[in-house]
Amino acid sequence: MAKHDEFDDFFGDEDDTPVVDTRADGRLLRVPLSRLAPNLVNPRTDFGTEDELIDLGKSLLRRQIQACPAVSRGAYLKLWPDHVEQIGDVDYVLVTGERRYRGATAAGGPTLNCVVDDGLAKDRRTFMEAVVSENVDRQNFNPIEEAYAVQSLVAEFGSNRAVAQHFERVDGWVTQRILLTHLAPEAQDLVRKKAMPLDAARSLGKLARDNEWGGTEQMAWWQDEQKQRTAASAERSVAKKAAKKAAGAPAVPKPLTGGLPAGAEQQKADPFYGRKTDPADPASAEPDVTQQNLPASEAGEGVPSVPGQANPGEATAGGEVQPRKLFPYEDGVDAARFLILKMPPDEFNKMLDVLNRHRERQAVSAG
Repeated sequence: MAKHDEFDDFFGDEDDTPVVDTRADGRLLRVPLSRLAPNLVNPRTDFGTEDELIDLGKSLLRRQIQACPAVSRGAYLKLWPDHVEQIGDVDYVLVTGERRYRGATAAGGPTLNCVVDDGLAKDRRTFMEAVVSENVDRQNFNPIEEAYAVQSLVAEFGSNRAVAQHFERVDGWVTQRILLTHLAPEAQDLVRKKAMPLDAARSLGKLARDNEWGGTEQMAWWQDEQKQRTAASAERSVAKKAAKKAAGAPAVPKPLTGGLPAGAEQQKADPFYGRKTDPADPASAEPDVTQQNLPASEAGEGVPSVPGQANPGEATAGGEVQPRKLFPYEDGVDAARFLILKMPPDEFNKMLDVLNRHRERQAVSAG
């Protein structure tokens, strides 16, 4: 293999390909796919379907907007010398961009634009941080890939806390992700397909870790968990429908006394209520006390007569019996006028005493 410096621009597989600098600083190289390899420590395993990769490759043939970060073969093998056979006889190793590499390969593309920076291979920690951080920050990983990516970082950084601090996350962020690495392959597949929620997956991962569960125990737990979640969902649905129905029902007045609104019992028992309703007529200031729906034999019993008008049960000039109305409890002025006219003086004075004592109690309570 001929030796090339960092300014080489490979347009083909021939060693005597002319050098063309594609950028002013000379670090952007167009590298033939045959001289480029993906790294072997990438935790990403889901790169899409073959059709999706072909579509991506065709897009790259038209224009590659984002260059792939890469390091030289020698810099990579200093970190992982046991990868020499798998890497093969290439010039550069990708740090990130394996999906673009696979897409270009699927579409028959000849090259990829790469930015070569051996500083990313200063040590394993630096290299792994570069491999993982872009995918974690941009949420390109599925949850299982992210779990193994974080696990690989812990191996290089030395602890969960060191990784959390590096990514400015809480310690639990690391622990929750690593729990998914304890799931059996069939459970992990459910997580990838979004058939198992992450909260359930992390709970199962903790149980699997603490109890050393295998695939059989894990799937049995998930079957039982699904039944419980289905039952809880049904209960919430019923409660939601009941709440919605209750919200749409008309409001029922709250009873204040004896199961009825205040004064209702008294109005129900008292045969007097009502008045004439013509404000222009001075005579309407007097309450209109009559009886309603009583036989003529009972009309007028216990009901005081009102001067100037027919008594309850008395026939008028037209031969009709006056209807009876209830006492005007909802009109204080009319009620007072009725009592002044109809109540004996001694009973009226007793009533005034009671009202005065009631007013005094209200004043004390208000003060």
